[in-house]
Amino acid sequence: MAQPIQRHLRIEPAGSWQGLQLAELWRYRELLYFFVWRDIKVRYKQTVLGALWAVIQPLAGTALFTLFFGRLGGLSRQVDGSYSLFVYVGLSLWTFYANAVALAANSLVGSSHLIAKVYFPRLLIPLAAIFSGLIDFLVAFGFLVVLMVVYRVPPSAVILTLPLFVLGTMAVAAGVGALFSALVVSYRDFRYVIGFVVQLWLFATPVLYTLDSIPTEWRVLYAANPMVGMISGFRAAVLGRPLPLDVILTSTVVAALLLTGGLRYFTSIQRRFADVI
Repeated sequence: MAQPIQRHLRIEPAGSWQGLQLAELWRYRELLYFFVWRDIKVRYKQTVLGALWAVIQPLAGTALFTLFFGRLGGLSRQVDGSYSLFVYVGLSLWTFYANAVALAANSLVGSSHLIAKVYFPRLLIPLAAIFSGLIDFLVAFGFLVVLMVVYRVPPSAVILTLPLFVLGTMAVAAGVGALFSALVVSYRDFRYVIGFVVQLWLFATPVLYTLDSIPTEWRVLYAANPMVGMISGFRAAVLGRPLPLDVILTSTVVAALLLTGGLRYFTSIQRRFADVI
């Protein structure tokens, strides 16, 4: 007589990468669109200047840095051409990155009423914060085009690489934003550290000074800051300069590692969000 087949069902917690289900994120793409649109409407609701703030922020920073760092600090002598345009190019992309990180880091806590009541992929919330910042970046980039005309900087073939550096910046913001957002849920006082970290990160990135001011032997180590390659490549593409391929390659590898690590940590603890948020 044949023995009955015994089947066993093994129940175990999902691994950290099992929580990152790309197919599920795709199924909820309409919810992502809703979150992005919600963030945009909240940002510009009852504002006088609206989207002009996307230009005012980097423009005010450019004026301040040009005065103190360019003229008084002598950094303008390192730049071939307008130092104001040099700074604005870097600040336009950096402002997008800094705002994306700040918004993504606080996005989960700001949506605690949703997380505690209904299920959806939690990663959609910080991703929506990053995508919503693209509107501000496009407005700031439109003003950058005007500055290129004013300063008579013709576009070159290198400008076609611009989307690569914008996508790279979004990847870095996604990795850092996912990591910070998960940390803020678990440790609420961590939100006060974010602004300090981003501010220091600005001065560790060639936004106000040229990449050539870094000694050649230190460039690879310096490019371990992933935003170094993104800012340097973006500026070279806009101004028609040769791309620093060694720096860009190093920063791209670090950006990929940072994105992987940030998503891994996020997915490993996301099932606890509803309990602690």
